[in-house]
This record gives sequence, C-alpha cells and structure tokens, in this order.
Amino acid sequence: MTVTEREQRLAQTFVALSDTLVDDFDVMNFLSLLTERAAELLDVTAVGVIVSDQRGGWHPAAASNEDVRLLELFASQTREGPCQDCIRDSAAAYSADLETDRARWPSFAESAAKAGFRAAAAVPMRLRRETIGALTLLNRNAVGVSQSDAELGQAFADVATVGILHQRAAARKETVSEQLQATLHHRVVIEQAKGVLAESGDLSMQNGFELLRDYARSNGQGLTDLAHSIADRTIDPHDLLTAYRLQQLSS
Repeated sequence: MTVTEREQRLAQTFVALSDTLVDDFDVMNFLSLLTERAAELLDVTAVGVIVSDQRGGWHPAAASNEDVRLLELFASQTREGPCQDCIRDSAAAYSADLETDRARWPSFAESAAKAGFRAAAAVPMRLRRETIGALTLLNRNAVGVSQSDAELGQAFADVATVGILHQRAAARKETVSEQLQATLHHRVVIEQAKGVLAESGDLSMQNGFELLRDYARSNGQGLTDLAHSIADRTIDPHDLLTAYRLQQLSS
C-alpha cells in the first residue's frame, strides 16, 4: 500500500467510524470494521476489542480474525494483560516482548505464546473519565507497537467510542450499561451463527464468520440481524453456503 493509498484509506476509515447516526446502525458491523481497519492500517498482526458489562466484568466483542486461539487470547485479557492495565490506568499499556514480560502478565504471556504472539499493546476506549472498553494490538514478532501506530490506534478507539455512545444516546436514549449489554448479546448470537455455518458447510470458524460478514455487507443487512436469522434458522444456512461456493468457483 502506497503512502497516498494509506492516507486515503485512513480518511475513509475515520469517516466510516464517525458515521453512526443512521437508522440501520449495527454495532457488531461497526466493531468488526474497527478491528479490520486497525489491523490493515497499523503495523500489527491482529486487533481485538473488549468491552465492559458495566458490572465490573469485561468481555471480548470483536476481532480482526476469528481464529479460535486468537479469540481465546482476547478472552484471557478479561482477567489479566495489557487491556486490564490500560483500563485501570486509562492509558496505553505496552510490551515489546511478552517473553521477557512474563512476570508482569504471566497468564496472558503464556496464552499469547500459545497463540503465536510475542508483542502486545492496548489503548482504552474512553469518553472523558469513563472507559467502556479497550483496543488490543498484537504482533507475532517481538516488535513493539510504534508510537505513531499507538497514537493512531488511540484515535480509532476514541472516534469509535464517541460514535457508539452518541448514536445510542441519540437514537434510543439508552444508558451506557444497556448499550454495552446489547453489544455482548450480539457477540453471542454471532458466535452461534458462525458455528452453524461452519458445521453446515464444513468450514473453519474464521471462514464461517467471513461468510456471515460478507453476505451481510453485500446484501445490505445488519450483521447482527443476519446472525439472528441464521441462529434461529429463519434463514437456511445453505443459502449462504451456496453463494459462498459460487464465489469460490468464480474466483
């Protein structure tokens, strides 16, 4: 990607993350876009988001890749790791080499090593004094996230946080707790739907998620709405699988 192409992509990303005041806003589409674009535009291998349930708990909500080991690693951050540090301090947390930082985050460092990651950073998703989540950046090599990438990651997180809370408050007058509880429920439904697709089509969980996401985008549907329809079999999963196989044949 050239410098000009990256600048254009960055501009498009900030516009997309800011454009939340629409009737068909889907928070899971939004968080998926956030993690995918961050992984694409920052010099990192993978990106994930965890959010608060407003009762003291933290839960993974989206990832740039649906690999099982990566999702398990993000889940482990709900107990220990750079996410917890950045949430506690409301500031970025870094490790350029998790192997040498085992004493700092022993459980997270072990989970990261099993998943094939050596470096990590996390930036808070915050609005004023309130932190509602965190964006985690991971690298497979022991190469720390650069200052410029960390600042850009924080900018993504800030815009996303403002966009989510502004849209929810304006459209539904919901409390922050209700907003984040809904997000966590949506994530559960998406896990169910991608599992149905993976089992029905003998696909990996990653391919199941990509199929769900791409079908929703190409048909102008909300990711969450489509996931509900797949999970409760209102939509036959084989309809999506047929479209997926036709695409594979034509590519």
